[in-house]
Amino acid sequence: MEGRNQTHVTEFILLGLSDQGEQQSLLFWLFLSMYLVTFTGNLLMILAIIMDSRLHTPMYFFLSNLSFSDICFTSTTVPKMLLNIQTQSRAISYEGCLSQMYFFMLFGGLDHFLLTVMAYDRFVAICHPLHYMVIINPKFCGILLLGSWILSVLVSLLHDLLILRLSFCTELEILHFFCELKQVIQLACSDRFLNDLAVYLALGCI
Repeated sequence: MEGRNQTHVTEFILLGLSDQGEQQSLLFWLFLSMYLVTFTGNLLMILAIIMDSRLHTPMYFFLSNLSFSDICFTSTTVPKMLLNIQTQSRAISYEGCLSQMYFFMLFGGLDHFLLTVMAYDRFVAICHPLHYMVIINPKFCGILLLGSWILSVLVSLLHDLLILRLSFCTELEILHFFCELKQVIQLACSDRFLNDLAVYLALGCI
């Protein structure tokens, strides 16, 4: 097994969704249209909330941040997939793969935390309507948002740092169109126990 280890990984191969030419073209236009709809819809949501003073409330404050997070979340994977389809290339550098995993987990985690914060906001509005403006004040909203960012950054950083300790085999093909954490871990030849443990603990907590 040690003879198959690769000490300096330069790139991974993303196998994508299909390797058939006619399907590649269909997938390109399908994902491009979905990406543009997602990007435009969320951007319009953010602009509407910023421009309309009536929407300057805690709920819409968190909603605008959720829209921003959704834009970043889809932008970490879809553009690279579209580029790979257009250039007929499936390669992604080791550093690019680590970066993609980091930002994918960062904004994916941020989505979860923001949805939790929004659920808490609605809970207070329904169960404590008279104290809502006192509890959910601008300072507290900022603290909740900052906490969501910090937790997302720490979880993503932990997984990326644990990936750095792994050595990989010569088989570096990822059965996906982006660097998905679990897929990358499964390619490792070295001990993966800490990585698997961190994945299950993080998913359980989130």
